[in-house]
Amino acid sequence: MTRQMHAAVVEAFGKPLVLREWDVPTPGPGQILVKTEACGVCHTDLHAARGDWPLKPPLPFIPGHEGIGIVVALGAGVISVKEGERVGVPWLYSACGHCEYCLTAWETVCAKAEFGGYTKNGGFAEYILADPDYVAHVPHDLAAKEAAPIICAGITTYKGIKVADVRPGQWIAISGIGGLGHLAVQYAKAMGLKVCGVDIDDGKLAHATRLGADVVVNAKNGDPIEAVRAATDGGAHGVLITAPSLGAFKQGVGMTRKHGTCVLVGLPPGEFPVPLFDVVANCITVRGSFVGNRADMAECLAFAAQGKVKADIELQPLTAINDIFDRLQKGDVPSRVVLDFGPL
Repeated sequence: MTRQMHAAVVEAFGKPLVLREWDVPTPGPGQILVKTEACGVCHTDLHAARGDWPLKPPLPFIPGHEGIGIVVALGAGVISVKEGERVGVPWLYSACGHCEYCLTAWETVCAKAEFGGYTKNGGFAEYILADPDYVAHVPHDLAAKEAAPIICAGITTYKGIKVADVRPGQWIAISGIGGLGHLAVQYAKAMGLKVCGVDIDDGKLAHATRLGADVVVNAKNGDPIEAVRAATDGGAHGVLITAPSLGAFKQGVGMTRKHGTCVLVGLPPGEFPVPLFDVVANCITVRGSFVGNRADMAECLAFAAQGKVKADIELQPLTAINDIFDRLQKGDVPSRVVLDFGPL
């Protein structure tokens, strides 16, 4: 008889998730089965459940791409993980492994990439089927609930900072001090950068200051572009935009120093309003950054395991998922929510 597990399932786009029983998957050759301990909730999960993006997941599906758990079964031929190991099943679920992008450590843009909680069932369930070659290897001294946000929000911001090409002692402006931004502040300080935090919420800016931001700017008070330029002596060497706001994107380019880099990781709907004259005349690089590769994952988890980066988390049960989505929609989640599946 097939075992059953509890899962939160998207059965129709734009409708509440359905809490239901689902067959526990059996790992085939080259697959593993993970017993979920915790799974973070990301704004991307909300986009997935609403069918917001052009490539829509096949219905029905289980969201969640911050699942952390223990490997409990191995398919034939698996040698890269062992039973009992703690792993994460991230957004990059798998890739082909041999195209030009995979061979140059850009597997996140592989044409055959699969995505956890999107094209493959994810972590809003008691068990997750995973590809052992692409799971995150969670350090022994990092708890599951602490690791969950790191394998998405953490790697996204860490990689974004890396591709901003900012050197220690230079300025990075972080626009949006929420679930991603509060981690970005910590990564940037751990990497030796000077940080300017930008938001429209004084409470989040105070949080950024507590986390080590050197200066903060409230974008609602006056001209935020001029404020950042003044605070950073001419503009930030790098700007990381995490806020899902087109206004923040346009301001981000203005905050960027000549010959600097503006990195986009937020995904607001609509077209990016690029001020072309400023980009060309000031030799600004505008760069998209999409999560990170497996080496980035190991590095960003190491920062967390060393205590240099810590996500602010709120624990909730799986049964609260629709309430959590409502709060995400309203912007009422200050940092990161993690679904707690309890002890094994």
